Amino acid sequence: MNTRTDTTDHSVEETVYQRYAGAAVHVEQALCCPVEYSADFLSVVPKEILERDYGCGDPTPFVKEGETVIDLGSGGGKLCYILAQVVGKRGRVIGVDCNREMLALARRHQQAVAERLGFSNVDFRYGLIQDLRLDLDLLGRELEQHPVRDPAGWLALRHLEERLGREQPMVDDESVDCVVSNCVLNLVRPQDRRQLFSEAFRVLRRGGRAAISDIVADEDVPKHLQRDPTLWSGCISGAFREDRFLEAFEEAGFHGISIAKRQREPWQTVEGIEFRSITVVAYKGKQGPCLERNQAVIYRGPFKKVDDDDGHVYFRGARMAVCDKTFQLLQRPPYAGLFDAIDPREAISVSDAAPFDCRRSKVRDPRETKGADYHATTESAGPCCATDGACC
Repeated sequence: MNTRTDTTDHSVEETVYQRYAGAAVHVEQALCCPVEYSADFLSVVPKEILERDYGCGDPTPFVKEGETVIDLGSGGGKLCYILAQVVGKRGRVIGVDCNREMLALARRHQQAVAERLGFSNVDFRYGLIQDLRLDLDLLGRELEQHPVRDPAGWLALRHLEERLGREQPMVDDESVDCVVSNCVLNLVRPQDRRQLFSEAFRVLRRGGRAAISDIVADEDVPKHLQRDPTLWSGCISGAFREDRFLEAFEEAGFHGISIAKRQREPWQTVEGIEFRSITVVAYKGKQGPCLERNQAVIYRGPFKKVDDDDGHVYFRGARMAVCDKTFQLLQRPPYAGLFDAIDPREAISVSDAAPFDCRRSKVRDPRETKGADYHATTESAGPCCATDGACC
């Protein structure tokens, strides 16, 4: 393999840009691993885009009809045009990419795809996926009128970026239902990755989710490989270590983080390190006050006990006390079906609820939910388990 040894971040970013700019014009088979998509969705996507698709997974099964979706690193637009069909005419798709050549490829087919679908619901935006506030098209128009010629102009540019991001953000806070990406996060510089995950979290609505396909490594990638721009642009040396990829979602505030798909055999092996594709799904919505409303949940198994992202422990079959926020959370995906929810016999309003101490796990006494003066007795209303009608 032909490699370069320039170690600067600029060389890595420049190589990534130039390689993908070239791949927008000429097909490059070495970029990422082949992915199979539903043939029904591919029929409306132009051949030029299909030939220049560089992904490693398929996050589209985690998107629903009518949703607003953003694709980070949308490239030639293939995933966006597939998503346009998944979300339908009531939904909306936003593609974000910083490579002008790839954006041009995606944008020039918008009208043709819209005519084939019978509706237009895709918008491609020019920006960095680690800074979804700054619209580079807006910035470019400003720079045409006020070009940077000296240090004072550079300082003014910094203030301009902050103002545009604040007053005219490319993507608003809590404006999308699902964030997807296909083999792009590994191309972002390590020093920008915390902001990258933070931005994905920011733009999601409460209850929204991220579905990210990317390349991960089973070991730490050594520095000499990280410094190789060719390997980096080829989705190799910038790969997250698999466990740290999941930790990055957790650190950004996501919950319910799971590996939805993991490639069994490695896509490539370099110096004994395995690189493979995985798809991770993670949710937003656990933030908020913890209130005591005498609710409980029972973990159904199969494990003896489990603990969640906030350190709450749930013992199989035990009536565990939870705050109202956690009570509601555990009844929604991805937890739905794992727990039985127990409401109190007499509801406590949110306005009357006291704070709940979520720092510890405790078993809820049944009388806390039934009430201390609960003395009801009922008779059998019919057969409960026997097939012959006899009482069990």
